[in-house]
Amino acid sequence: MSRRTVRTAVTFCAAVSLVAIAGTASSAPAPSPPSAPSAPSTPSTPSTPSTPSTPSVQRQAGQPVMVDCFWHPQVRPTDFILACGDGNSRLTSLRWSQWHPDSAVAEGFNVVNDCKPYCAAGKFHSYRVIVRLNAPQPWKKRPDLSHYTQLSLVYTNGKPDGFGQWVDLPLWN
Repeated sequence: MSRRTVRTAVTFCAAVSLVAIAGTASSAPAPSPPSAPSAPSTPSTPSTPSTPSTPSVQRQAGQPVMVDCFWHPQVRPTDFILACGDGNSRLTSLRWSQWHPDSAVAEGFNVVNDCKPYCAAGKFHSYRVIVRLNAPQPWKKRPDLSHYTQLSLVYTNGKPDGFGQWVDLPLWN
């Protein structure tokens, strides 16, 4: 290979590494979904005791949580990152109609990067979704809490390329 080709390849790899480290979507807020209704505030419930490294969780006894990318338990979050590595898929403007011991249901938007021609240069698009959580199990990090382990998205008006109308995703433990 010529020196110029090697230099170009090294420069490209360095740029991609910097983007990966900085995070393509986490460095800038996701665009607001068009005509997204504002989420109503919910009355707070008694919080469970928290440890110094874990924020308190507003929940009622026996209700499962969602575990976010930073291993924090969440109840009825308004936003939730699905793609923890790069932030290229997230749920926004979530309005929860149910949060039960066996399932939860919300409406909101899935904001997805089209990654065209590549993720760092891609554009984010909002898709209206119905979110369903189920299959609660004890959380390995905090066995006193159960967490939802399955997330289903139903796209109600358009969907990202390559996605089905219904998508099932496992949630991390």
